[in-house]
Amino acid sequence: MQTDESDERLMARFQGGDASAFEALLHRHRGPVYNFLVRTTRDRGRAEDLLQETWLKVVTAAPRWEKRARFTTWLYTIARNLSVDEARRAALRGAERLEAPADPAGERRPLLETVASDDPLPDRSAESAMLRPRLQAALASLPEEQREVFVLREYAGLPFQEIAAVTGVPENTVKSRMRYALDGLRRRLEEMGVTAEAAEVAAP
Repeated sequence: MQTDESDERLMARFQGGDASAFEALLHRHRGPVYNFLVRTTRDRGRAEDLLQETWLKVVTAAPRWEKRARFTTWLYTIARNLSVDEARRAALRGAERLEAPADPAGERRPLLETVASDDPLPDRSAESAMLRPRLQAALASLPEEQREVFVLREYAGLPFQEIAAVTGVPENTVKSRMRYALDGLRRRLEEMGVTAEAAEVAAP
């Protein structure tokens, strides 16, 4: 479903009862939000569940959305809050499992797939199947706050100002976390033997 209307205009139409406007928003943002959730949870199944919860909250909270707010800031704040809540629940479940036998059948495998990005380092190199697991491992090795900013910037495409609004930290802090994330990724990839030259060769 293609439309040139802004997210805010579509949301205003949805508030007025236009279901097709919601479908347009879903079509436009479902993939990026899912990618964000996959990379914050590192679990395909949980990301899918949280994606459904995110859009359910969009529907139920739509009457309270105000037109002066950017839709993407609001949307990713919902997704991030759900992800944080899920991480807390997972930590509690993990503590409980320490007292019980492990259940290998219940384990989920990490997602080892990527989407296109403007940044050549992790994602263009991911066109190579050989490099993909290393790139994902490097991203997973970042501190959570750096990984979050990197994913919102490179996968979701949010500007730094919006990321600051979503994460609740100053814009300068966001930029610093992004810089540290890039440095950390390059350093980790070098440790894995993935050179800058290899990244450039894999770029489309």
